[in-house]
This record gives sequence, C-alpha cells and structure tokens, in this order.
Amino acid sequence: MTKTASQTPETLAPRWNDQGLIPAIAQDVETGDVLMLAWMNAEALALTLDSGEAVYWSRSRNALWRKGETSGNTQRLVDVRLDCDGDTLLLSVEQRGVGACHTGRRTCFFYQPGSSDWELTEEG
Repeated sequence: MTKTASQTPETLAPRWNDQGLIPAIAQDVETGDVLMLAWMNAEALALTLDSGEAVYWSRSRNALWRKGETSGNTQRLVDVRLDCDGDTLLLSVEQRGVGACHTGRRTCFFYQPGSSDWELTEEG
C-alpha cells in the first residue's frame, strides 16, 4: 500500500545508525550541485543548527570536524531537511572558498565510469 500525503507524519526524528551517525549531503544553494557527503552525529547537527556553519563528524579522526577550519573552505547553512525515512540529511549551503573537496575541487564527485575503471573528469 502506498502512503499518501495525508498519511505522512507531522513530525519525524533523525534515525541514527548503529554508530550514532546519519549521512549528510551538502548541496550548493545557488547551483543545486551536490558538493559532498559527510556524516553527522547529534552534536554535529546541533552545532550546525546553532552556529549556521557546517559541522560534521570525522569517522577517520573520530572527532567533530568544522568544515573549513583549516582550509578556509567553509559552508554557511541556508536550510536543512530530513528525508522521508528520517535517515539522511540534506544541507543547502553557501560554499565559501575554493570548494568543498579536500582535493581543492568544488565538489567531491569528479569520477565517472570509464571503459575499465572510474576516470577523472574535467568537472568538479
């Protein structure tokens, strides 16, 4: 049975995974380009909402990660949405600085399928 709009709950809480994290997609508010995917825990989400600047959870460092803290490539939060299942966040951001990717590119998504492997594109 398909749910209709009238069956959609009025409220929904984030569904954290077993590690207490939720994926967060950062999207450029002006272009709609997907810039990156990162993870947030409850503290990162609260800090992002309170400060208006993107704060993520670094799984490799096991620590909070204030986007642009060392690079200067910050993300100002414009809007945040929770998807219909409650298991993914979409952040509309104003990307400041060179870009969102640690490689210096505007976006982290710059590989496309090639004939035998994923190949670097000129975009990104």
